[in-house]
Amino acid sequence: MKYAVIVLTLFLTACAVGPTYHRPVVQIPDTFRGPEPVAALEGDSLADLKWFEVFKDDRLQDLIRTALVQNYDLRTAVANVEAERAVLGVTQSNQYPNVAAIGDVRFTRLSRDGSFALPPTFVPSQNRNWGEAFLGLLSFEVDIWGRLRRATEAARANLLAAEENRKAVMTTLVADVAANYFSLRELDYELEISQRTLGTRRESLRLIQTRQGGGVATLLDLRQGEQLVYSASETIPTLEQRIEQTENQITLLLARNPAGIVRGRGLTEQELPEVPAGLPSSLLERRPDIRAAEENLIATNANIGVAKAAYFPQISLSGSLGGQSTQLAELFNGPHTAWSFVPQITQPIFTAGRIKSGVRLAQAQQQAALAQYEKAIETAFTEVSNALIAHAKLRESRVQQESLVTALRDRTRLAYVRYEGGVDTLLNALDADRDLFQAELTLSQIRLNELLSVVQLYKALGGGWQA
Repeated sequence: MKYAVIVLTLFLTACAVGPTYHRPVVQIPDTFRGPEPVAALEGDSLADLKWFEVFKDDRLQDLIRTALVQNYDLRTAVANVEAERAVLGVTQSNQYPNVAAIGDVRFTRLSRDGSFALPPTFVPSQNRNWGEAFLGLLSFEVDIWGRLRRATEAARANLLAAEENRKAVMTTLVADVAANYFSLRELDYELEISQRTLGTRRESLRLIQTRQGGGVATLLDLRQGEQLVYSASETIPTLEQRIEQTENQITLLLARNPAGIVRGRGLTEQELPEVPAGLPSSLLERRPDIRAAEENLIATNANIGVAKAAYFPQISLSGSLGGQSTQLAELFNGPHTAWSFVPQITQPIFTAGRIKSGVRLAQAQQQAALAQYEKAIETAFTEVSNALIAHAKLRESRVQQESLVTALRDRTRLAYVRYEGGVDTLLNALDADRDLFQAELTLSQIRLNELLSVVQLYKALGGGWQA
């Protein structure tokens, strides 16, 4: 009972050395910087939507679901979470007493002719049997200075950081699959434009060949018409190569062998929601990489306490209860009972600066983690701002480019009508055709970039990991 009172007193007076964690104060802007910064309402954010609420294409949803199950990076992140959970269990177990059973039986034969020979009357039997069994009832360190508690705190923070890293991988994975799928549909659209343009130019070439046969068109007109046909046909193999390589990139994200990808909606049919970015302050709680950086900061902060605890005495208690006897049947009888209780204290006296260096190391690691935490926040604000600006400006560019394509289509039609009527030269018609082809390809790329800006905004705001 006396020892129990001592142990209880030590626990009640125990304290944890080292700094207590407080979230650092960071400068948070009132609104995200964009073309038109407007104060948003709490919770009104694109990132609050589930990924299947953002991406409505059924085929794209199937790809994302497959990736969330099979992707190699995500499986690695899940394994890392389980590993950190096991580390926490091992570290936390050091705070509690360990109980173990110990037992052995010894069979010996004593020699009468040894160095210290005894007469037969002293050694009635040459064979001696000896048995013992103990139960280690108490074996643990009294955590007066909080070394074990700080270590558990650090291990728990590392586990939470691993969990947030898993969510960050999910966010990146959803964005990567969506971005590659949209890129694939854009390449399909470019291929469609090229094939349609090639067909139109072949028709124009046949017209020129007919007019040349009638002596109306010149050989120069014929060569210019052939040039347009060859330039359009040359883009098709390049686009087909890029399409197949993009498909391979998607299958890699799905952890599958290279293969074709089943398409869903076309590029111009994709619909993405228009939702405000939300409050900047919510970004700290929503983005997994920021949360992971903070958990790393918590872990390094706790490690300072672990390092500082080495300055103080380390007290450990161990005890056992059991029996010893030459007769196994009487091993647990009262006269054969044995017990032990061993308090032990260890106080470092001279370590050649090892403890001091350990504290400095922990403090330096804490400062590095603090810098990474602050950098993660500033990076998040920058990414959101860039995505907002890109989305707004690309929308303006798309509207202007659509008007340009409409004008060029009408110009090309009129130019060929004038050429067929002998009012204008072929050069104007060919120039209009080239300008239209390039404008249509540019419009396709702008539409893709507009979609990608929404994907990047969704990722930058911390969306995509929600179940």
